[in-house]
Order: sequence, then C-alpha cells, then structure tokens
Amino acid sequence: MLTAKGIEKYYGDLWVLKGVDVNIKKGEIVSIVGPSGSGKSTLLHILGTLDEPAKGAIVLQDKELHRLQGRPLAAFRNKHIGFVFQFHHLLPEFSALENVCIPGWIAGRRKREVEEEALDLLNVLGVGHRKENKPGALSGGEAQRVAVARALINRPDIIFADEPTGNLDTANAKELHRLFFDLRDRFKQTFLIVTHNEELAQMSDRILHMKDGLIVNN
Repeated sequence: MLTAKGIEKYYGDLWVLKGVDVNIKKGEIVSIVGPSGSGKSTLLHILGTLDEPAKGAIVLQDKELHRLQGRPLAAFRNKHIGFVFQFHHLLPEFSALENVCIPGWIAGRRKREVEEEALDLLNVLGVGHRKENKPGALSGGEAQRVAVARALINRPDIIFADEPTGNLDTANAKELHRLFFDLRDRFKQTFLIVTHNEELAQMSDRILHMKDGLIVNN
C-alpha cells in the first residue's frame, strides 16, 4: 500500500537519511524504533509528505507522492493521510468536536455529515461526553483520543503517529496502545508509528530498527 525507495535527506552537510526503503501493507501496524538522531521522525514526516526527500520515491495507493506539490499535495494528504503527534496539536479555541471536524470541512464534505461522523468517532474512542470541551479542559489521554479521532475523520489510507504516547502516563499509554489495535480491527486502519515505547513496539506487527539514517533490519 505504501512503498518508499531510496529516501535520502540532508540538512546542510548532515546526511540524515541514507537511502531508506519502506513497504507497508494495508492493515499493518508497524513501529519504527531507534536511538535519538537515527532519522525516525524525519522519515515519518517525509513519508507523510510534511517534508520533502532530497532523493527517492514514495507511492501511496499507486499515487506518486514525490511528484505532487502545492494544493494537489495538500488535498491528497488531507483525504488520504492522518497524523497523531506527541503533543496533540489541537486548536485551543475550538471544541473537541470541532477539532475532529476540521479536516472533513477542509475536504469540502457536508457539515452535518462530518459532525455526525466526528461524534461517532469520539464515542468509539470513549470521549463523546467531552465533545463540547475545549482542549484546555481535557486530560492528556482525552486530548490524544480526540487527536486520533481527528486523524480518522476522512477515513485515511494510513495514520502516521510520531511518539503518540510520549506525553502520556503509563496507564493512558497502555490504553492508547490497545486503541490502535482496536481501530485496526474495526476499520482495517493502517498505522506507522515512531516510538521509544518498547511495549508498543513489541505489540506491533513489525518493527523497523533505524540506526544512523538507515533501516538496519525489518
């Protein structure tokens, strides 16, 4: 479903990614692990089209993402890719429900349809009762569940998660781990996760180990 070949990235004289190949199948939960500075997050951001590779090709559902730019790229990303970050990145002036709806509204979907689906997702994720609360009134675990619902609203092909449990306590981290697998079983959702959490990595279908800008085994 997702294939990347020969991904390279430079920051000045620093060679961050040195020709990385990745293949992800639909419905897989794959974790990327490795020491700080190994290139994990850089790779995730490039695969998610948030950054550009210096070299290499990325194909998602037969679409050559490395050839897209500007509005066509933004539109494809909005509809086909979801993101979950360590610090949620919820918009503080909007309610939980509105935060989940925003990607759907940007995609041009009908307002009522998006709101109904957003509420369904919040209920599935156990935070429907918090729909009117703004992010400042949510716990860390609740905010991360809202962020997951937002990532799911446009039924993306894949969700990229960058240290999704890094800002959570142990109990909430374990709940989020289980949630990813519940979502895979319920929606056939695909996840690529950068994590330092050994428990989450071991639960994954596969682990990609990165070191010095390369995947050293998969």
